[in-house]
Amino acid sequence: MADLRQQLLEEIQQRAFHFGTYVLSSGVTRDYYIDCRLVTLSARGAWLTGNVVLDTLAGLEIDAVGGLTLAADPIAAAVAVVSHDRSRPMNAFIVRKEAKGHGLQRQVEGPIRAGDRVAIVDDVLTSGRSVLQAAEAVESVGATVVAVSVLIDRCEEGSSRVRERGYDLRPIFTIEDVQAFIDAHRGK
Repeated sequence: MADLRQQLLEEIQQRAFHFGTYVLSSGVTRDYYIDCRLVTLSARGAWLTGNVVLDTLAGLEIDAVGGLTLAADPIAAAVAVVSHDRSRPMNAFIVRKEAKGHGLQRQVEGPIRAGDRVAIVDDVLTSGRSVLQAAEAVESVGATVVAVSVLIDRCEEGSSRVRERGYDLRPIFTIEDVQAFIDAHRGK
């Protein structure tokens, strides 16, 4: 896993970082933006993501993996495909920001049922709002959140919020893992 994890880190550093002034979904302004979709939606990045996230969830009994659309979608799909190849099948699910107003009017889409043990995934954890919204939605359909796995934990209030809710937070990387890379691009 160490080699795949290192390869994923390199993909994130090469593809996902943008430097400038950006407002994050939490409303906070940063001098860099991490767009992990450029990794998780690429063929190599999806394969690496699926393998590394699945390894991070090792030892847990999990039926399904997913999170708030859009960042979690490619992560969940990658984990589902890799889990099947490894004979540890986990279904993927998608959590909408709000329930549909037509059709089956679901907020949680995919093969997830009451009683399922699930992992919530996301790309970057800052405020924790997306992760907690997804957790609340899957709990409302009777599933149990077993773990939360994010590609990068900024180690801000989101980490505390997730842990305060009693969830097992399993980040792939923390901001410390990429801080030297960020500083080098800032000219420090």
